[in-house]
Amino acid sequence: MPAKATGATTEPEVVDRFEGGVGWIPHPGETMERASHALATGGGVWLVDPLDAPGVEDVVDEYGEVAGVIVLSNHHARDADVFAEHHDVPVTLPAPMTDVAETLSAPVERLDVGEAVGEYELLEVAHGAAWQEYALYDGETLVASESVGTADYQTVGDERLGVMTIRRLTPPREAFGDCSPERVLSGHGPGLEVGAAAALEDALVNARWRFPRALVENGRKQVGTMLAAVRT
Repeated sequence: MPAKATGATTEPEVVDRFEGGVGWIPHPGETMERASHALATGGGVWLVDPLDAPGVEDVVDEYGEVAGVIVLSNHHARDADVFAEHHDVPVTLPAPMTDVAETLSAPVERLDVGEAVGEYELLEVAHGAAWQEYALYDGETLVASESVGTADYQTVGDERLGVMTIRRLTPPREAFGDCSPERVLSGHGPGLEVGAAAALEDALVNARWRFPRALVENGRKQVGTMLAAVRT
């Protein structure tokens, strides 16, 4: 499979099932392992960085009516339009996010950092010209869009959760340092439900000194995913 699969998916993988939501990976074999989530919170279901796939709507319906769609990375517009138009809801973007609203055909609403989607607070992870990333946290579940995840190209050694190679020298410690989640959901790879807080702390504390190993083991994969993201 390529770094990023662009064709139709026939065998999506449902992951991260818990009382408050579910996740799915449309192309489990791609390097990126792009994951999307539905969170049941605050009177409805919010779709996070959603990718369309056969059967997804049936899975989402199990958790209630869709209240909105939210995009947490300027590289994760994905199929937000498709879901927003199907459910007649707007796409919510973090207020500081730029260069995404113009690419969407669905109506757009803005959410300030520190405000909430249901019970989830919006956290700022990174904000620059090329990299704009946000997260959601309700005290129990952390939804991390890009910087940390379980995808193979993000982890080294016995890490159960890893920081992306290009973020290891500047890991998101300030954004996630006060978080002690029971589970971590990521935009890349299946979520982590066991020992999530300890795994997150380990990933953040040791990101820098594990950078050389990550560069050797995952550097080529990281470059491949970045090129695939830009090209497609």
